[in-house]
Amino acid sequence: MPINSPTNLPRKDLFEIPSDILYLDGNSLGPLPKGASARVANMIQNEWGKSLIKGWNDAGWMNQPSALGDIIGQLIGAPKGSIVVGDTLSIKVYQALAAALELRPTRKIILSDSGNFPTDLYMAQGLIHSLKQGHELRVVDPLCVHDHIDENVAAVMLTEVDYRSGRKHDMQTITEMAHAKGAVMIWDLAHSAGAIPVDLAASNCEFAVGCTYKYLNGGPGAPAFIYVRPDLSGAIKPALSGWLGHDAPFAFEQGYRPANSIERMRVGTPPVIQMAALEAALIVWEDVSIIDIREASISLSERFIALVEAHCPQLTLASPRKPEERGSQVSFAFEHGYAAMQALIERGVIGDFRAPNIMRFGFTPLYLDEADIEAAVEILKTIMDSKLWDNPKYQKTNRVT
Repeated sequence: MPINSPTNLPRKDLFEIPSDILYLDGNSLGPLPKGASARVANMIQNEWGKSLIKGWNDAGWMNQPSALGDIIGQLIGAPKGSIVVGDTLSIKVYQALAAALELRPTRKIILSDSGNFPTDLYMAQGLIHSLKQGHELRVVDPLCVHDHIDENVAAVMLTEVDYRSGRKHDMQTITEMAHAKGAVMIWDLAHSAGAIPVDLAASNCEFAVGCTYKYLNGGPGAPAFIYVRPDLSGAIKPALSGWLGHDAPFAFEQGYRPANSIERMRVGTPPVIQMAALEAALIVWEDVSIIDIREASISLSERFIALVEAHCPQLTLASPRKPEERGSQVSFAFEHGYAAMQALIERGVIGDFRAPNIMRFGFTPLYLDEADIEAAVEILKTIMDSKLWDNPKYQKTNRVT
């Protein structure tokens, strides 16, 4: 049964987090759930090791993409049979956008915003180049999206929560505006799923995509997911007509015939080992309410903002002030943000950095509490007061920031 009060959070006992680490980066990569190692080991040693190829049937490997999709659907308000898991987020963005353009063949504008994650924009640019049909990617200020939705827009493609600032779009309002002008709506939930309440069915959007390695804790390289509104799932045209999206893949027909369901959005062989880890990670959510998660997240982030502004005046809040206008992360701007973050990480407080000057901190109530927040800010204060960031060893930029 769902937790009735956020006082039952956090659930640190369910995660493998070193005792000397304060982990404020779950918005980038979730920590290891305790059950994941055993689940993956069982998959490798028993399902693969002993069953060999029989695992596709006996261990249910072939059904994993849809089964996991249904579990994720419970967290984001999607009906059963409307989500499939597999491939990467970039691939799922491509699939959703290509299908959206097929639904509006006479329109040529793809509308997005400058706060969207770069891969979404890159995939749109690549699709436009491949199609060579005169499409245009129009990127506008996040605050002005509604001013640019008109009858020329084929698809509105937005990430609900801005990866840098944490600014949150109003999903319901923008989707309604897109539909009023006849456009297709695509939402990227990479920074939403497992962090904030989402109701895809109520929004009535056509497509949504997301990853599972952030707030869902599926691990590095965990597969992505795609949602298709049920009335469209048997009719849209898959741009990537992979073998496992075929209606009868083991009939080995020469021509492609898409499955008459969300299964048509499958492409290649599912990553079974990664899906085993994701399966274990999703067990954590069986008795957790996303409403409670959101309430606790706001409480933690508000406390963090108050403490940082009181003790670290060198930092400037780069996230919306009102909690209802942001996701489950808080960002601060600082000229030497990269170096300061490296100093923090060396002292056991893990956040991350996004160019040009953003220090990001994620608030994941599954394993963070107020004491963690206070301890993290105390370390940050020491770094800022003593200018510990001004050390040459923190100036060298790593490949992953």
